[in-house]
Amino acid sequence: MKVDIFDFHLPEELIAQTPLKNRSDSRLMVLNKENGEIEHTVFKNITKYLRKGDCLVLNNTKVLPARLFGVKEDTGAHIEVLLLKQLEEDNWETLVKPAKRVKVGTKLTFGDGQLVAHCVKEEEHGGRVLKFEYNGIFYEVLEALGEMPLPPYIKEKLDDRDRYQTVYAKEEGSAAAPTAGLHFTHELLEEIKNMGVHITFLTLHVGLGTFRPVSVENIEKHDMHSEYYQVSKETADLINNVKKQGGRVIAVGTTSTRTLETIASEHNGEIVAQNGWTDIFIYPGYEFKGIDGMITNFHLPKSTLIMLVSALAGREHILHAYETAVQEKYRFFSFGDAMLII
Repeated sequence: MKVDIFDFHLPEELIAQTPLKNRSDSRLMVLNKENGEIEHTVFKNITKYLRKGDCLVLNNTKVLPARLFGVKEDTGAHIEVLLLKQLEEDNWETLVKPAKRVKVGTKLTFGDGQLVAHCVKEEEHGGRVLKFEYNGIFYEVLEALGEMPLPPYIKEKLDDRDRYQTVYAKEEGSAAAPTAGLHFTHELLEEIKNMGVHITFLTLHVGLGTFRPVSVENIEKHDMHSEYYQVSKETADLINNVKKQGGRVIAVGTTSTRTLETIASEHNGEIVAQNGWTDIFIYPGYEFKGIDGMITNFHLPKSTLIMLVSALAGREHILHAYETAVQEKYRFFSFGDAMLII
């Protein structure tokens, strides 16, 4: 399957640079995955499309303020560090710019010495393993010194870092937000719960690989990035019970989808409590076993994410929906509008 068949024209001005004042005022496109029919509404009206007995599955990962700006201790040269993944103890896998200035043994300082890092390993493409030294609690130091690692297509500065977190963010560990969840407010979640819709949480820590373009011509040869997930027994039991009762399981975001499909694929459609790493790559031809519908944002052309939604609703339906979204001037990507596929 060729990557080019997932391409579409996106005017740059439709890439949302800042979040709306009110989260749930974003627009919502509702796509019928069976016949491709489209409805236009606003996100707060999502209640009209949910039914008592359905289950929304949300990803409660929390984005780390993972971008650090520091200096080389010996020369004072400015260095940018992006935390990707915690390894053992205080060692972190990172991306460093400019990487050529940071060799094994290099010492970096951040915030006038509040945080110190030593390079212990060099990896390809600017990757470095850094060992950090600090006083107190690492995540508190990071909160004080770090900035939100916004995606490369967002050029505007974010005034309120909480707007790149979901209102239910809890488990620290992501390098990017699970953006489909950014549209929910506490009030809207309460309204949904009062309808008799179940709400449950899982965790998948989003890696920067989510923005990595597909660089091969045939998508079957694409090497998918790996991300850590956790599903509790309470969540697994609830989802299985909803399925038995005939309710729909609606994943909020591609991250929740990939987690549930990873587990369902391993357990004959059942959800079990487990944690681990997933590199599942979902594209047309895939048969869904864990979810019935999805809430998602509008994705990059030729990305693994548009391939995933095409697997759920059909490539023709998705490309037509995206064409419509461009015509109707929907806002795209992380701070953009939403789509409900049911």
